[in-house]
Amino acid sequence: MKPMKIAILPGDGIGPEVMNEALKILRVLQDQDVSFQTTINILPWNSEYYLENGRMMPENGLAILSDYDAILFGAIGDERVPDPITIWELIMPIRKKFKQYVNLRPVKNLNGIQTPLFNQDQHIDFVIIRENAEGEYSNSGGRLYEGTQDELAVQNTIITRKGTEKIAKYAFEYARKTAGRKVTSATKSNAVIHSMKLWDEVVAGVAKEYPDIQLEKNYIDALSAYFVQRPDTFDVVVASNLFGDILSDLGSALVGGLGLSPSANINPEKEYPSMFEPVHGSAPNIAGTGKANPIAQIWSTALMVEHLGREDLATLIVNSIEDVLSEGEVLTPDLGGNGSTFQLGDAISNKLSERMEKNSEEGLHESKR
Repeated sequence: MKPMKIAILPGDGIGPEVMNEALKILRVLQDQDVSFQTTINILPWNSEYYLENGRMMPENGLAILSDYDAILFGAIGDERVPDPITIWELIMPIRKKFKQYVNLRPVKNLNGIQTPLFNQDQHIDFVIIRENAEGEYSNSGGRLYEGTQDELAVQNTIITRKGTEKIAKYAFEYARKTAGRKVTSATKSNAVIHSMKLWDEVVAGVAKEYPDIQLEKNYIDALSAYFVQRPDTFDVVVASNLFGDILSDLGSALVGGLGLSPSANINPEKEYPSMFEPVHGSAPNIAGTGKANPIAQIWSTALMVEHLGREDLATLIVNSIEDVLSEGEVLTPDLGGNGSTFQLGDAISNKLSERMEKNSEEGLHESKR
């Protein structure tokens, strides 16, 4: 079987540190499963690259990336480079050029983590599906009369029927695939009367094709409150670009923080590579201290592995994370421990190796019967 090609963009700050732990996971998978083989190429496209070259990636960077099966991204952001440059010259071109119109962010309270809303009767396990290619993060608008009292800024929100229909169908299909009962749509059509009304109409139209899945519509302000009051009642939440971004950070806080939260930027048709990254940023304040939590990066790697067709291995990775968290012996400071980034990464990769060895032995015994 031809190895899958994975581009690694470690990024800035803690990005390279947590990426090192994710690479340990990929090495375990390759060592333990001959049917899962990858070719990895580390690309140093980050803020340092910008300071040296005046751009965030080579002129043919997107052409280079298009030859890969997937992209594993760390985190980007450096105080020496303005955020609009790092975002609009690296992350956004990748998302838009490769039609990664689905941003998928799991919100799940992992075994071993006592969340801020700890309740033994509540089990938080849902996914936010965020439209990732248009919406509020469209580079449409401008400023006039800059520096004067008459200065004004216009930022246009682009909501299309086609784009909304695609993300809504993905959300309902995901709900059906995962035995979800409900899709919750985030909106604000009572005040945003053009773009959000179109959003509502299209989502409602798609919902008619899925009579087995309930559609719940909530205004974004009320939905934010419901995330706190009844987070266990959600299965799939579908939202526009801005709403999905904000809700996913709130969702991360509900289950223990950004250090635990993965994400996937998906091109469902697989015409282009998809990109997988932690929700957290580059956290320059703790870069180099060994305090960064690598779980979000490792879980993002699991999402990538699942996208590449190995849901079984992805499940083993998440189970290994929960094993280590439940034991509680090696935890980073954000989780209340004194462990380092590499110690937590080692513990998870060792658990994964143990699980895979056990599965292999059980499979061997089964074949001898």
